Amino acid sequence: MEFFEAISRRYTHKALFSRQSVPEQDLRRIVEAAMSAPSAGNLQSPEFVIVNDAALIAQLAEVTGHRIIASCPALVAVLTKPRVRQVLDITTECLIADLAVAAGYLALAATALGYCYAWLDGPFVPEETRKKAEAVLGIPADRMLLQVMPIGHPAEEAPRRPKKPFEQRASWNRYAVVRTSES
Repeated sequence: MEFFEAISRRYTHKALFSRQSVPEQDLRRIVEAAMSAPSAGNLQSPEFVIVNDAALIAQLAEVTGHRIIASCPALVAVLTKPRVRQVLDITTECLIADLAVAAGYLALAATALGYCYAWLDGPFVPEETRKKAEAVLGIPADRMLLQVMPIGHPAEEAPRRPKKPFEQRASWNRYAVVRTSES
């Protein structure tokens, strides 16, 4: 799939996935794309756990109570090294930005290969849930799970949210974004 087509087709799938498997070589390519994302100070702080074991996925679904996780054939857990901030002059915001850029690359790579994905961070905000999920995946105490991205084929259609037109988000040379009552 051509780059700009992948961008225009990308969406967060918030519906159930098909149980059709995702080949390991595709999962590897998707994560390698995420690993090529830029990062603050080239720390390459995001780390990834690729999960395609149905029993582990079922355990994560049980821990989170999330039906999208329960339906997916594979997912990528995205983690960071929160302690790096104490060693270097890197802000938490930089680590979060690194994570978001890597996840964005992951999303585009999955789309380019013909898969859909979900961006799920909310289930891991409560510390108790996050710690249980980290235990399921064997994540060490010096790492922090921030999101999982289920990957696969859709079992059902999901709504795609419209994007605002160019003029409502961008302008040339000086600020001239067209504001609406919602913005």
